[in-house]
This record gives sequence, C-alpha cells and structure tokens, in this order.
Amino acid sequence: MAKITVVTSGKGGVGKTTSAAAIGAGLAMRGKKTVVIDFDVGLRNLDVIMGCERRVVFDFINVIQGEARLKQALIADRRLDNLSILAASQTRDKDALTTEGVEKVLDELSQEFDHIVCDSPAGIERGAHLAMYFADEAIVVTNPEVSSVRDSDRVIGLLSSKTRRAEKGEEPVKAHLLLTRYDEARVTRGEMMKIEDVEEILSIPLLGIIPESPAVLKASNVGTPVIFDEKTPAAKAYSDAVGRLLGEQLEMRVQPGERRGLFQRILGRTA
Repeated sequence: MAKITVVTSGKGGVGKTTSAAAIGAGLAMRGKKTVVIDFDVGLRNLDVIMGCERRVVFDFINVIQGEARLKQALIADRRLDNLSILAASQTRDKDALTTEGVEKVLDELSQEFDHIVCDSPAGIERGAHLAMYFADEAIVVTNPEVSSVRDSDRVIGLLSSKTRRAEKGEEPVKAHLLLTRYDEARVTRGEMMKIEDVEEILSIPLLGIIPESPAVLKASNVGTPVIFDEKTPAAKAYSDAVGRLLGEQLEMRVQPGERRGLFQRILGRTA
C-alpha cells in the first residue's frame, strides 16, 4: 500500500505546488514509484510546474465521474520512469470532488505506487479538506511571516481533527514543517521570523528550510521541478527534506541564498 502525503498550507503563494512537485520528483529520484495529484480544481498549476500541461487529455474529475479510466488520465514523467502526474480540471467546480470518488482513486493508485503526493489547494475549503482527509503524513508549507504561520496553525488543527485517521481514532496524521522562501539576511534585519520562533508556534517537526532563490521561479517557468537543478541551494534543501521524509538522519542546514545580479538588484529596489 502506498503512503499518502498531503502538501498543504493555510495561505496561498507560499510555494506549496512548487514543493509538491519537488518532493514528488525527489521521491522518484530515490527509486520510489510516485504519483503527484493536483487537488486544486479550477486553478490547476501542477501540470505547468511539472512541464506536462500540453499532455493533459483527461483529469482527476474525469476519473472520479467515470468519464475516463485512471490509466488514461495518468501522465508519465518523461525524465523519471517512476514518476506520474494526475492533473486537476480547469473547467469543473470544486464540488465535483467527492469523498467516495477520491477514496476510489487513491485506493486504485495505492495498488501501483509507493508514494502518493497530494497537492492541496490553499485554505480550508472542500478541495483542501479532501486532499488531507486520507493522508498518512502532511507537509505544512509555511513562509517565515506572521500571517503564513497563523494560517498554518489552523491547518495543523484540521489535520488533527478533520481526517479519516482522526475520525477513526487511529494514530494521527504525522505533520512536518517545511519552511520556504527563507532569507537569513531579512531575518537578521527583523523582516522575517526566526526559525526557532516558527517552530515554537507550530510545534511540529521541521522537515526542511528552503531558501529564497531565483532558481525556483526559473524552474517553474520552464516546467521543471527545482530539485532537478541539483547545484542550486533550493534543490539541495529539497533533496535533504525528501531524505528526512524517508527517515534519513540529516543535519538541518540553512542553505545560503543565491546572490542576485545587478539587474535583479535594481528591480528589487524599484518593486
């Protein structure tokens, strides 16, 4: 049976889909047969970041509603043989997601894959609830900002009370903290929260610290999970996070941010 991991956040724009793509690809790079599912019905982005948007014929909702078989909707990654993507629908309503339909798809995928990574929409609406409902583990993606941390605290509460495991009184969903867009210089200037403060508020184990990096935006624009760009600090940080997710004992390192060029610095001053 596959391990089901939801990548979730309370606030949008924190790097959740980027993280889901990187984590999914990282698991596949370690030999785990992995599928990443986009639960953000109506606003799908996972297929763009994974570089397969032109190959989407059938989607998650088509499968749930019996309009296509699961094998027709799964898109095999062209870089890794053991990585697949199940895209969300851009045209359907979020109400098209049903508990019974999601469970059926996850059960079928569990027969074939080692890991199922669920890319949740931000917030606490239906899609987000169903993305976390069947999870065994959760990666809570958070920026070191007060609003992001506050919203993540709400999501952690839902993980402990609104999942199948919670309803059945089973061992709770194992939650991990993934701190993204971390900039040590801004922390020093008091513009961002310290890692220790975020950990104290959320009280879940730290999985990784992803530095602010132009490589993330570049990778998204070309349709490649950033973890493939192995020389960048962001890729190294995601790789370490995947290792910890698999139980490896790795030192928690803060990867140095990348120096911006003159043009980027000028844009930064005028933004």
